[in-house]
Amino acid sequence: MPKPILLVEDSPDDLELILRALAMTCIANDVVTVGDGEQALAYLRREGTYAGRLPGNPAVVLLDLKLPKIGGLEVLKSIKADPDLKSIPVVMLTSSNGQEDLTRAYQLKANAYVVKPTDLTEFVRAVRELCLFWGAFNEPPPGSRRSHLRPPSVIQPA
Repeated sequence: MPKPILLVEDSPDDLELILRALAMTCIANDVVTVGDGEQALAYLRREGTYAGRLPGNPAVVLLDLKLPKIGGLEVLKSIKADPDLKSIPVVMLTSSNGQEDLTRAYQLKANAYVVKPTDLTEFVRAVRELCLFWGAFNEPPPGSRRSHLRPPSVIQPA
């Protein structure tokens, strides 16, 4: 079974667009969605609502920068500081093209920084390419399984 993609996005409009783009990629990874940084860390650490989830890390975290409760850069910092999580690829998927945000994300060891295009077609293309690479083409760490292509299902918290 392919590892899921963790999508951390608080904007309902952006979430819908990203999920549509993911559905068009035909990747096998399920998509787990959370709406803030606190939920993202709880999912990754298998705490609270996510205490009963199966062990294992997601294939990739698609992480918005501006999030409620705990911001994206703080989530990134926590992921990369945790020995059990630091190998997870983290892609910042944000509307911020500020040099300070970009620099800080890479200082904190983001694997990629993608500015959400304002053009709908470009936005869908960017998300599709991201997820094809990280979900299907990126070589996973030893012991994990490679994805097969099929439409993803979406898992949202209760």
